Amino acid sequence: MKSSTNPLRKLARTLPWLALGGALSGCLHNRPEASHTAMIYPVTEKTNQVDNYHGTQVPDPYRWLEDDNAPATKAWVEAQNKVTFGFLEKIPERLPIKERLTQLWNYERFGTPFKEGSRYFLTRNDGLQNQAVLYTMTALDAEPVLLLDPNKLSTDGTVALADYRISDDGNLMAYGLARAGSDWQDWKVRDVQTGKDLPDEVHWVKFSSASWTKDNRGFFYSRYDEPKQADALKGVNYFHKLYYHRLGTPQSEDVLTYNRPDQKEWGFGGGVTDDGRYLIISVSQGTDTRNRVFYRDLQNADSPVVELLNDFDAAYQFIDNVGTVFYFRTDLNAPRGRVIAIDVAQPARANWREIVPQTGDRLQSVNLVNDQLVLDYLQDARSEIKIFGRDGKFVRRVELPGLGTAGGFGGKRGYTETFYSFASFTTPTTIYRYDLTTGTSTVFRQPKVAFNPADYETKQVFYHSKDGTKVPMFITSKKGLKLNGSNPTYLYGYGGFDISITPSFSPANLIWLEMGGVYAMANLRGGGEYGEDWHHGGMKLKKQNVFDDFIGAGEWLVANHYTRPDKLAIGGGSNGGLLVGACLTQRPDLFGAALPAVGVMDMLRFHKFTIGWAWASDYGSSEDATEFKALYAYSPVHNVKPGTKYPATLITTGDHDDRVVPAHSFKFAATLQADQAGSKPVLIRIETRAGHGAGKPTTKIIEEAADKWAFLVEELHMYPKISGRK
Repeated sequence: MKSSTNPLRKLARTLPWLALGGALSGCLHNRPEASHTAMIYPVTEKTNQVDNYHGTQVPDPYRWLEDDNAPATKAWVEAQNKVTFGFLEKIPERLPIKERLTQLWNYERFGTPFKEGSRYFLTRNDGLQNQAVLYTMTALDAEPVLLLDPNKLSTDGTVALADYRISDDGNLMAYGLARAGSDWQDWKVRDVQTGKDLPDEVHWVKFSSASWTKDNRGFFYSRYDEPKQADALKGVNYFHKLYYHRLGTPQSEDVLTYNRPDQKEWGFGGGVTDDGRYLIISVSQGTDTRNRVFYRDLQNADSPVVELLNDFDAAYQFIDNVGTVFYFRTDLNAPRGRVIAIDVAQPARANWREIVPQTGDRLQSVNLVNDQLVLDYLQDARSEIKIFGRDGKFVRRVELPGLGTAGGFGGKRGYTETFYSFASFTTPTTIYRYDLTTGTSTVFRQPKVAFNPADYETKQVFYHSKDGTKVPMFITSKKGLKLNGSNPTYLYGYGGFDISITPSFSPANLIWLEMGGVYAMANLRGGGEYGEDWHHGGMKLKKQNVFDDFIGAGEWLVANHYTRPDKLAIGGGSNGGLLVGACLTQRPDLFGAALPAVGVMDMLRFHKFTIGWAWASDYGSSEDATEFKALYAYSPVHNVKPGTKYPATLITTGDHDDRVVPAHSFKFAATLQADQAGSKPVLIRIETRAGHGAGKPTTKIIEEAADKWAFLVEELHMYPKISGRK
């Protein structure tokens, strides 16, 4: 059983076009500032809705936009898109950017392979396929055999393979499909040998994977009760339940394995240990990093669920077991993480053993392969992999290709090989096979992208935030960049939910570099780059620290002559969309453009939709008087001020986003349009048949990226040679 994390924490922190990436000409010429005629926006009706929060009267004039099914809302969406696309279509660079993006994206890429039974499994995209295709092989040098092609499941590529799990013998696959970007999944079962589906179907699965029992006769999964049709994309999700599905039976006969009617906020993830003996139940509560761990002995059908770790005092990630000894990665008394062992035959805390103590680096995850512990650390937001014996003795470091991000290292205790991926801002994701007996890495799959990485360089700098905290930031640009204060610069951030933002590769962002742009990524508090102390430094009543960190990054870039405010753009998605919304309302003078994507913009009502209530562990809640004051002070929708000149803003969302419902973006756009005093446009781009970002088809990713870069070319007054302007 692999280590697992709380799926509710995984707000889509980076969309593919927001992670960075040379060949469009990078010659940029200053041109006179574009003089926009006064933007005429669709009329957005205001109502007299006012809410009382602990004695404070708060207007909410656009409450009606929360009803995504209302004809008036649908008409508003259509009218807004007409204005937005009318603006974008007039930008001369838009089509050449899209063409170059299509060229850059057209390269073969692979997922990290893994082994079950006598088979290997991996995903491959030939370049422009909307969805990656799943293959299986009987040997690493064998010809891959197609197992599932999601591209054949819909005409527009919006049905995605959200997750899949292979039975222990390698002959069966349970797989989940997500449609139009929704978090809801439908699970099916496929015979790996024949490629045919069995009759089994499981519906209304959300925030869950599947885990097969050792006999290959069924799997555990978690789901919610079926919602009313009108509330499927916005109704609140409570009372998660853990079930067991036996092959050949209808879902109505699935066995309810564990639920807690007294705990509506608890979420359950069930995983069978590799030896098949135990069911490990990880119990989460919202997006809190702390969790509980229960287990059940599957050798005895009547065995009860044992509440092994029920104090909700730390994060515990189950690694593996050797008999009755359970190994965990935990931050108990170790905010950066350590490895401990608990013998469930003697579970008292006095008997717990520390295997690998905390170090100065963040311990991200641990796997037990070749009877060795493979530890994935972050050292100043970049990967470092170390291997230890099960007794805690250091064995070796894994030599990585450079400054970047490594991921994978999965497998079972008896395996002698594992696979991992490595990527950087200018290194496409390369797959390696690692021999745990010799400590050698060999390239398994390496993509070829039509650009020269030697033309670019990445630096890591450290700057001080408002309160003196030292914050790291990566900066990527063409070599020989002149620090003359006039470089168009795109600053990206996230800062929340203990999520670490590390170097990554995306073909979409290569075009930004090719056009002479600078890409900066700040590792803000609220994230997980330095452990729980770093996370806690940017949550709840300390959330303003995150915005101060991001503003500090922008000020540093200006002070060090990378750029100037009218050439500085900011972007981020989900919690990062909140970041952009808060910073553009707090410091509109510092930025020339803003790209908030699928953002949490109404901090007083986020908990009233789908899984929004779960974010209160990071944000706090308006139902608490003290937390309300902090939320109200930065909530983007509530901090737009009439008469203020705001930067050019392109808001993006999807009509099927049931993670951060589109009402957040709708209300923010309406408010910003009404109160904008300057000439800069405020537009909202609403993608249809799209959700929060996961599973988005390649065609839609390219189109959206082209629109965003075209918007920045226009609003930051760039003049790349592709434009044809004179």
